Amino acid sequence: MITLRPVEATDLDEFFSHQLDPSANHMAAFGAKNPSDRGVFDHHWQDILNDSRITVRTILSDGEVVGSILAYNDGDAPEISYWIDRSRWGQGITTAAVGQFLNEVTERPIRARAVADNVSSIRILERWGFQQVGEAQGFAPARGAVVRELILELV
Repeated sequence: MITLRPVEATDLDEFFSHQLDPSANHMAAFGAKNPSDRGVFDHHWQDILNDSRITVRTILSDGEVVGSILAYNDGDAPEISYWIDRSRWGQGITTAAVGQFLNEVTERPIRARAVADNVSSIRILERWGFQQVGEAQGFAPARGAVVRELILELV
């Protein structure tokens, strides 16, 4: 069973271990320049948790911490972002978590971004009604290269 709950301090250890996976970093592309730097990680998460404009939840699968999902306002519309433990990819967890999160965060339009080759993430977003509304290019620290990113929106 997939559930969402507010982030607890002990969740951060799990989130940190998730971001250490090289394949997950490659797919996310815009993660930390040095994912093994716990100080930078902790600072980043304190900023997230201390910002009342950000809605952030821990994703649980059968009670086990498997990822996080959040919405932040990046200008004219909120944007969602998520990270799932790579060992749990392909199990429907992200799809279920995004659906639950969209029931909680009801402001529309809401946007998401995915690197163009992250087909699984794009499919998950499209399943919930997101449609591509644009593209951007940016330097992805995890890939050491400029990548094409799709901008998707749910109205």
